Amino acid sequence: MADTYLGLVNTPLPGKLAKTLGLPRPAVLRRYTPGGPLVPGPVLILGSGPGADTLAEALLGWDQDVRRHLRPGEKLGAVVVALDAVSRPEDLGAPLLELGQAVRALLPGGRVVSLARPAEEAGDPATAAARQGVDGAVRSVAKELRAGATANGIVLRDGAAADSPGALGALRFLLSGRSAYVDGQFLRVSAVPAPEEPADAGAPLAGRTAVVTGAARGIGAKIAEVLHRDGAKVVVVDVPAAGEQLAAVANRVGGTALQADITAADAAARILAHVKERHGTLDIFVHNAGITRDKLLANMDPARWNAVIAVNISSQLRINDELLASPVFSPEGRIISLASTSGIAGNRGQSNYAASKAAVIGMVRATAASFDGSSRTINAVAPGFIETDMTAKMPVLTREAARRLSSLQQGGQPVDVAETIAFLASGPAGGINGQVIRVCGQNLVGA
Repeated sequence: MADTYLGLVNTPLPGKLAKTLGLPRPAVLRRYTPGGPLVPGPVLILGSGPGADTLAEALLGWDQDVRRHLRPGEKLGAVVVALDAVSRPEDLGAPLLELGQAVRALLPGGRVVSLARPAEEAGDPATAAARQGVDGAVRSVAKELRAGATANGIVLRDGAAADSPGALGALRFLLSGRSAYVDGQFLRVSAVPAPEEPADAGAPLAGRTAVVTGAARGIGAKIAEVLHRDGAKVVVVDVPAAGEQLAAVANRVGGTALQADITAADAAARILAHVKERHGTLDIFVHNAGITRDKLLANMDPARWNAVIAVNISSQLRINDELLASPVFSPEGRIISLASTSGIAGNRGQSNYAASKAAVIGMVRATAASFDGSSRTINAVAPGFIETDMTAKMPVLTREAARRLSSLQQGGQPVDVAETIAFLASGPAGGINGQVIRVCGQNLVGA
């Protein structure tokens, strides 16, 4: 459903009126377009640690216009602040205060990206304090930015270098229009071998096969479209009742459709057999299928509770068990599960749904630990308020409030979820494992 208010405040007269009245003025977000620039203007690199020089070199290698100092009157497409060498809280002041001046020069849709190391890996309390301080500062900056700009961070785990494939892959994603609705988030990356460069930079998933469940409409259909756009061969899965819509999605993406109830005992076997017959190997599995059966817990009945658990988490556990035991699933396979901000912060009337989505997060973290030392990854994406058929049915006032309850003051689009999933499915995301990435515009609930 279109956000009428967003359209109005981005026209001259209503926009001026909203400013005068102090009303929210959400901006049209800068989203990815094939062939478009990575950022809309020069990139300023701040910080004096080794990461600053390393990232400046990397960005120059990407043909970006790099600055080490802000030029008077110049507008910026992005600011990258390297804080990987901080060892005490006092080290944060100079680069972050310089960042404070630089954000005034950000163009609409600009990006702020920090680089730091994990507090839990610090050898002493002062270093841990400084590193954790980065978290609070960047999340706060994200709440202060306007005109569709975002602030996010990269955390280098286990001694990963600033120019490691995972760090550079995360940087490219966070600078690009693909991360339009990712705000106030931190991507924790480990060192991994450099992935093989795709023959076509515009098709980073070329040669890979993906399965998307719940793909007949909404977010699932958009995930299939974006994976196809990035070069993947796509198998779309949904219940037989959605067969006509599912076939239409399969036709749009040049893929194949499989009608299957993912809660059935033979669902995984059918999916794996389908992929083996048509493609040989399965590289990407997206657990998108999910349902809601909302009621206050005091009014909840077993049927509603059990249906949500069966679809949203039990099916994923069963499918993953068979997936990981099958030779059809690639040794470098990617599993991406849809969680939800409801599973992080809870939501009134959604105790069953929140339980299932929190369970997804627990499953992802536990499975990720078993992947240590391998080239497989599993991650979760937790959408916030996304403009779908489901949210269009919400009461008008509730829907409007939900749209404005984020730093970006608007709902996300299904493509925002799909872009994050496509990134996690790619080679450069190989250093990201066991993470939960919120695609919520920094919704003001949860962490």
